[in-house]
Amino acid sequence: GEGGAGTYSDGKLYTRSLKRGDVRRIFENLVYHGATEKILIDAHPHIGTNKLPKIIKNIRETILKYGGEIHFNSRVSDFIIKNNKLKAIRIQNGQELSVNAVILATGHSARDIFELLNNKNVLLKAKSFAMGVRVEHPQELIDQIQYSCNGQRNGLLPAAAYSLVHQVKNRGVYSFCMCPGGFIVPAATAPGEVVVNGMSPSKRNNAFANSGIVVEINVDEDIRKYKKFGVFKGLEFQRDLEKLAFNAGGKSQVAPAQRLTDFVEGNLSSSLNTTSYQPGLKSSPLHSLLPKTIGSRLRKGFAAFGKKMHGYYTNEANIIGVESRTSSPINIPRKNTLEHPEVTGLFPCGEGGGYAGGIISAAMDGERSAEAASQIL
Repeated sequence: GEGGAGTYSDGKLYTRSLKRGDVRRIFENLVYHGATEKILIDAHPHIGTNKLPKIIKNIRETILKYGGEIHFNSRVSDFIIKNNKLKAIRIQNGQELSVNAVILATGHSARDIFELLNNKNVLLKAKSFAMGVRVEHPQELIDQIQYSCNGQRNGLLPAAAYSLVHQVKNRGVYSFCMCPGGFIVPAATAPGEVVVNGMSPSKRNNAFANSGIVVEINVDEDIRKYKKFGVFKGLEFQRDLEKLAFNAGGKSQVAPAQRLTDFVEGNLSSSLNTTSYQPGLKSSPLHSLLPKTIGSRLRKGFAAFGKKMHGYYTNEANIIGVESRTSSPINIPRKNTLEHPEVTGLFPCGEGGGYAGGIISAAMDGERSAEAASQIL
């Protein structure tokens, strides 16, 4: 789709990757294409899900204006490689396009591309990533905790956010993509799976606050029974967790859920809190359904978070499964030239290659890859 996953994401522009490129240039480019100038000065800049599609459309029109071409409905079905050099790509309609350089910026959920590369004997590596659940509190409760207020926050204050991290058995348990005043949304990319994500409109004025709470997965130590899948061991573990959520929710996009305290204490919730997740929730024993490497660490992590943010650990919150697409479980290697070490002309890029973790880091990696590819044209 146009703009990739970022088109329908929350639009958070915060990044720690300050040494990987020119952050200011990325922001100015977004402002040029319609983003608010506030992103140039805000500590935690945010565009909003409702504003992003128009900005992406404007970027497309700029590309076309300067002679670029965009081919929609054109899935890559094959790479034509001769003597370790990428010569052409084949589209699903059979058309072949001769190439000198291909920037592979397919995102972390393009499993068909990983499988295609593997079938062509292109070197891939399994990489560690993180999975867990999404937790949803009333925004008013998070405001009260963060602003130390008894009632509703002052209208001058934004919806409160939070960032949490805790170590459990040598693995990080941490908040990811926290969405104040936001919504939880379905994010599956194939039939038979349930994946949840979060987003916020530009005003962040919804009644709920949500965040992914995820556990680091070391693919060499934490999922040994998946070793038989080789480079795809992390991907298959991810896929199984998404199938588990699909089955637990009733084999639709209804998501399995549990009240937060019930999850930690191991009790099935007799009822669930109101939610922003539109397909609906089904009370499920996530405490026993989740793999132990994730579930046990989440339970200890949530208890610790309740001590850091008094009031956070409460049955007023739901946890919803599963948050599984934090980053790619596959790394597509590249050299200092940003080319694949075995295939000349192939430039793995962004989140799908394992080189970014958000809009801005992906944008900067895209610029670096474009500059590198231009050197061989």
